[in-house]
Amino acid sequence: MLEIFKGWLTPYINGIIRQGAESRISDKEFVRRELNKFFISPLRNDMLVGERYYIGIHDILKYKRTAIGPDGETFEVKNLPNSRIVNNQYGKLTDQKVNYLLGKEIVFKAEDEAYSDLLNNEIFDAEFDRTIQQIGEDCFNCGIGWLYIYYDNEGKIRMERLKPWQVLPGWADDKHTVLDYAIRAYPVIKYEGKNTEKEIIKIEVYTKRGITRLVKDGANIDFDTEEPQVQTPYFYAGGEGFGWERIPLVAFRANRNELPLLKRVKSLQDGLNLMLSSYSNNMQEDCRNTILVLKNYDGENLGEFRRNLAAYGAVKVRTGEGGSGGVDTLRIEVNSENYKVIIDLLKKAIIENAMGYDAKDDRLSGNANQMNIQSMYSDIDLDANKMETEFKASLNQVLWFVNAYLSQTGRGDFEGENVDIIFNRDVLINEGEAIENCVKSVGIISDETIVSQHPWVNDVEPELERLKKQKEKEQEQEGYEPFGKSKEPPDDE
Repeated sequence: MLEIFKGWLTPYINGIIRQGAESRISDKEFVRRELNKFFISPLRNDMLVGERYYIGIHDILKYKRTAIGPDGETFEVKNLPNSRIVNNQYGKLTDQKVNYLLGKEIVFKAEDEAYSDLLNNEIFDAEFDRTIQQIGEDCFNCGIGWLYIYYDNEGKIRMERLKPWQVLPGWADDKHTVLDYAIRAYPVIKYEGKNTEKEIIKIEVYTKRGITRLVKDGANIDFDTEEPQVQTPYFYAGGEGFGWERIPLVAFRANRNELPLLKRVKSLQDGLNLMLSSYSNNMQEDCRNTILVLKNYDGENLGEFRRNLAAYGAVKVRTGEGGSGGVDTLRIEVNSENYKVIIDLLKKAIIENAMGYDAKDDRLSGNANQMNIQSMYSDIDLDANKMETEFKASLNQVLWFVNAYLSQTGRGDFEGENVDIIFNRDVLINEGEAIENCVKSVGIISDETIVSQHPWVNDVEPELERLKKQKEKEQEQEGYEPFGKSKEPPDDE
């Protein structure tokens, strides 16, 4: 699994950029060109928009009230109410879907109990649970998430999440399963003197043999002279630098197309924000609910008429020479029911298109049975099945590095060991109905299966052990007869 560290770009990359000895571009120029294309690509823009919407920075926050001017062009009207309301259903659904599949710890189960114990208690600990949830958010916001595997200063394996919009992968296959190289670019503030600072781009190029560190300052790109080594092996053994047979960077996806969740619902989310903002604007426009009609007053051209109507809520009307003047009013009632219907339709459409569930669904009213609950969860369950398949494939890649680490540190050789990866989904159930079904199953299936399905049991083995001790204690008490309370009456003498 190891190989001695040499060089930094693989022959595959050099083969791509080599177009003849005379026309070949340098490795640094290749990286610069690829990054420049990546920075302005629609793919990276979708990632940034997805992350922005998740934290609540929506397009509605830039919304302007406009009217038609004298020349027929629109212009901003600044004296009107301009509510910019964000009802972040997208962020809510993202959290819902992440917690549905990744809210509880992932269990790794192998035939070797010692191996299972190492995986669940030492390798994939609480820190990993937090990291994998962050990667789950990245999968929905950006279409892909990245996990970087490395050794810390104490020689212990660690896993770190990398921001997707900072990683440019070089895939060796069309299915995007094998990395040939990866380029990470992230901004850093560089200080030049006490009061002078500027932003530079740190660059890390990952290959099988190690990491090459560069820096982009303006249009120039060069090796990072601030680092002790511009070419760094992934780890050292016996004073010698080593790399892996694979790049220690694992991609996670929610679906095979790497499609961000926002692509399904952005127009609906924007429409919901706009409806709420418009409703709020209309409620605040008390003076706009009454339009004044001025009679026998000089009229104006069409552009000024439209502008004054939007800005002042008044219309100048001339009835003819000698006509009497006056002021009439036109009342405009805002029908709130129309807004409520549209807002409810948009919310339901967002949930359906994002394949989530409505926790306030009518099917949960009263004493909801398990069939209604499963029906409510059907969409999110289907989507979670795809995500679980993708995550299992990625976690199997992570296990390859974990097995190498355990072998290198003398903890055991577990290469080729089958591991079941179990996702504990956070599903709402009818506890009364589930317990009743468990009681009815006694004598039909094993106690272990019944206990595993009981909603109050988190860990089956300790619960079975407690149940065994309880039965033994009850048997002892049944055989014990206190003095003076024997079942048979004493013989008369």
